[in-house]
Amino acid sequence: MSTAVTKVIQSLNQAEALFGLQRAISPDFFSEWRTHLPALTPGEEAALDRIKTSYLYNSADGPVSESTINLLLVSPLLYLSGLCDPPFKLRGEVPIEIQVEESGQLLHGRIDALVLRDRFWLVLAESKQAKLSFSMAIPQALTYMMGNPNAPDPVFGVVTNGDGFLFIKLAKQPQPTYALSDDFSLFRQAQNELYPVLKIFKHIGQLVSPAQRTTPEG
Repeated sequence: MSTAVTKVIQSLNQAEALFGLQRAISPDFFSEWRTHLPALTPGEEAALDRIKTSYLYNSADGPVSESTINLLLVSPLLYLSGLCDPPFKLRGEVPIEIQVEESGQLLHGRIDALVLRDRFWLVLAESKQAKLSFSMAIPQALTYMMGNPNAPDPVFGVVTNGDGFLFIKLAKQPQPTYALSDDFSLFRQAQNELYPVLKIFKHIGQLVSPAQRTTPEG
């Protein structure tokens, strides 16, 4: 019998118990979000400043819909990062089934997401009545990522509720292990947090498709 992911997975503890997931201790497990990030051009930074300003303006009256988050934030970031171009393939509204080996349970769901060349999954948090916290989005994203068929390869993902972004890395073998990046909030004043978000998108794109090269910055 198939059960919806949203009915089974309500917390990180549930996801960890269901799949035998463990959180990586070493920061080296997920260094991709911190090191060897590509530099941005002045034009890219100007575009990100405009994207942030537009999002904050349009969301000032209250939570915005998932489709609006896609239009204002996700789509522009994907285009700027080159993840809409070959060799990547984008897919939205992706149905998925996850077999839980220990219990034989079959979970199903729909990735409100874009799948980029299998190893990079962009998972969008719901944003309807109120902002969904990362504490709800992360376990559901991990569940979907466990359904990736390319078991030997690590899977990269990101969750967003519009107000912020958080990246995830999952390795299914030999033991399902995951790690999280810092969260990048659009409400921070010190800098535009979309700068590091775009850098991480680009860097993961380079890892998934080594043919793409840009100049690293440390």
